[in-house]
Amino acid sequence: MSQSPDIVGQVGVDYDLCEANGICVGIDPEVFDLDDDDNLHLLRTDVTRENESRVQQAVDSCPRNALRIDLRIERNPDA
Repeated sequence: MSQSPDIVGQVGVDYDLCEANGICVGIDPEVFDLDDDDNLHLLRTDVTRENESRVQQAVDSCPRNALRIDLRIERNPDA
């Protein structure tokens, strides 16, 4: 099963660092969500060309540096 060419990476969270400040939720509520107990949840993990700038802004704005984007690595099928 191959990934869509629009997927550029995956968003990840270090839950040990996350303090659930909610800044990311304010930037991209389609990807990030806080539950009633202030636990962060990823609604989508795919970073696409469409949401990449918002997810990157959320990563850059996280005061605890708990968010990351793991970039997709293109693999050469002939290698």
